[in-house]
Amino acid sequence: MSWLGARPASGLREGPRHAAPTSERILAQARFEVGTLLRNGEQLLVSLILPAMVLLGLRATSTPSLGAGDRMDVAVPGVIALSVISSAFTSQAIATGFDRRYGVLRYLGVTPLGRSGLVAAKVLATLAVLALQVVVLGTLGLALGWTPQLSGALPAVLFVLVGTWAFVALALLVGGTLRAEAVLALANLLWVLFLAVGGVVVPRSQLPEAMAGPVALLPSAGLGDGLRSALVDGTLNAPALLVVLGWAGVATFFAARLFRFDD
Repeated sequence: MSWLGARPASGLREGPRHAAPTSERILAQARFEVGTLLRNGEQLLVSLILPAMVLLGLRATSTPSLGAGDRMDVAVPGVIALSVISSAFTSQAIATGFDRRYGVLRYLGVTPLGRSGLVAAKVLATLAVLALQVVVLGTLGLALGWTPQLSGALPAVLFVLVGTWAFVALALLVGGTLRAEAVLALANLLWVLFLAVGGVVVPRSQLPEAMAGPVALLPSAGLGDGLRSALVDGTLNAPALLVVLGWAGVATFFAARLFRFDD
């Protein structure tokens, strides 16, 4: 029997296979990114466990001073800001740096996902992990006596979204331009500096006077000040929002120009 005129088996399509729609490709990559973040013990430590330990430590001690107001009311917004920095900057910068080193980004960059799809997937993955972090840290904070101002919920969500944009852009700038070992060292160093003197957990009012002004221009302080204004006072802190937006725009511009898919 000749196979020249044979019909394809049932269920098989003739012709070339087409790539999935852009939205499906981005969501698939985002799911992969989330799984990678949650399976990576070091990144999970930085993203969730360390912020939770900071919150427990602030509850158990009176040092450092967080200024006026209930200690937990001031501490929880700062720890949420720290979790944004942990997931959007530290984890993403390290993951991007080592993906470049091992050639992962080079292959992803020439797939139908493309560069813009890869960035969109990383942002979605970060927001998904942040949603988990906010639920866990918020629940822990409520158990420790946190009483947030519900009228500030929308400004708080706005700051989380804009903060995620700013710190993911900074992560791509660092992870996409430096060697993996330098990214690892710099990302962890900046995390410690943001925590200690970056106006994140400890409000700027509690820093030395000579530092308080310059620190206000950092994205970490803008995010911390904005979340405290939202969740403690129920207000939108416009100057802090402008600081975070400024960093987001500048970092996005330079990341787009300088990002390299090859190490």
